[in-house]
Amino acid sequence: MTVAIASTGLLRFGKRPECLEELLAGAGREALQGAPGGARPDALIVANMAAGSLAHTESLAPRIADLLGLSGVPAWRVESASATGAGGFQLGAHLVASGAFDRVLVVAGEKMTALPTAATTTALSRSLSPLEVRHGGTMPSMAALVSGLYLSRYRLPIEEMAEVTVRNRASSSRNPRAQLTALVTREEVNHSRMVSSPLRLLHVSAISDGAGAVLLTRPRSKDEVVVLGMGQSTEVLDVAARPMEPPGFRSTRRAARAAYDQAGVGRKEVRVAEVHDAFAPFQLIDLEDLGFCGPGEGLEWTKEGRGDPNGVLPINPSGGLLGRGHPVGASGLAQIIEIDRQLRGSAGPMQAGAPTVGLAQSVGGLGSHNFVSILGRRT
Repeated sequence: MTVAIASTGLLRFGKRPECLEELLAGAGREALQGAPGGARPDALIVANMAAGSLAHTESLAPRIADLLGLSGVPAWRVESASATGAGGFQLGAHLVASGAFDRVLVVAGEKMTALPTAATTTALSRSLSPLEVRHGGTMPSMAALVSGLYLSRYRLPIEEMAEVTVRNRASSSRNPRAQLTALVTREEVNHSRMVSSPLRLLHVSAISDGAGAVLLTRPRSKDEVVVLGMGQSTEVLDVAARPMEPPGFRSTRRAARAAYDQAGVGRKEVRVAEVHDAFAPFQLIDLEDLGFCGPGEGLEWTKEGRGDPNGVLPINPSGGLLGRGHPVGASGLAQIIEIDRQLRGSAGPMQAGAPTVGLAQSVGGLGSHNFVSILGRRT
């Protein structure tokens, strides 16, 4: 593809005092301040999952254009559930690659902490199958169902899922923009409050506020981070109607194949990855769906340290959703930003070697629309 990342902005995730519009505009300003030459974007994409339900506001595209001094530019709002940020990024990249626009600013964010947890859970459940919701399905309970299928298929005890949380929280302890920076032990994970069996509180990403932004342009020099390939796939909403052998997300596998093919690289050439670990077992499922290890091998692969910051393929050196926090509209774009900074060597205490190819994978809803994006550093 012919798309480069000119600059980025990323706010710290957590419980923040700003309203949604202020978060989105703040991230956008940070990206624009870092843009080479200060060029004005000629298009704007605002990625947000649930402004109406969670922040009681709508018509975000013209609101954010106003706040950023961009009134008059074409603007879109994008929604793809918990993969919203990734969806906004891919749309922006397609707009630049098509030649329709030279500079597209993508901002993504969510304000989740202003409501009680029960109200937030209800809002998130609207991305699920209406049939499953009518029977009591919520995002945690449906994630617990998928996790249980995975654990049962490979005869893995839920206690072993603490490996994911412990390692990701160790990484987020080095992330100045992470919501959760305290280390946790296996015992703390396995004795945390039950949320939806078999998932406990520390298996689950935190409700969060936050925003990020990326300015996309056409490549102008050799020393840039560029988009190598992208893939996206949808899946039937009803989990019960999906083939679940192997247990995982067929939409990730389809999106990964498309991204690898477009990028002209294989899984072995990826040197750093940010994957969607909204629930601890999902990280193992992601590793397998992306082809980094075989079916049922994700736990051993992780326990061997292969995904550690100094491992053969660092996974979630930012701390992932489990450590950084999960403002649903922002997370997919935050993953892209983390990969961009790894490739530039500007990730600070989170830097994991000197990768030249990185991958971000984002899960929308309960695997109903997933995205895979591959970036590379031009030399």
